[in-house]
Amino acid sequence: MERLWTPAWIARHVAMVVLVVGFLGLGWWQVTRAAGGNTLSFGYAIEWPVFAAFVVFVWWREVRHTLRAAREQATVPAPSAAADAEPAVATPAVRRPVRVSRVPAAPADGVDDGELAAYNRYLSWLNANPGARPGDYPG
Repeated sequence: MERLWTPAWIARHVAMVVLVVGFLGLGWWQVTRAAGGNTLSFGYAIEWPVFAAFVVFVWWREVRHTLRAAREQATVPAPSAAADAEPAVATPAVRRPVRVSRVPAAPADGVDDGELAAYNRYLSWLNANPGARPGDYPG
């Protein structure tokens, strides 16, 4: 439970309380407007408490996630000092993307495809002549 009393978590608790009270207050304000004859406010009177419930749901989910992570860390056995193997490196949850250079693949049999070469010449001609139509190709 002490993980939930860090400065970051205290800010989350305060934000949750402020948002829920604010959303419920706005919902009550819409109820009073709806009672005064504004029919559109009936929808908003329902919407604001739903927003408050969503804030409570997200807060509760984060609390459970934090407590579950703390429990899992406590149950992980300590590595034995007798093991001479390299320590296992934990895989990060988010990894950096791998950059791959793309090069054209060589034909499997080593012989160029004549139709493919002609098509590539056609595409190169179209790229070099942006205003041309495909029927203008001289090849």
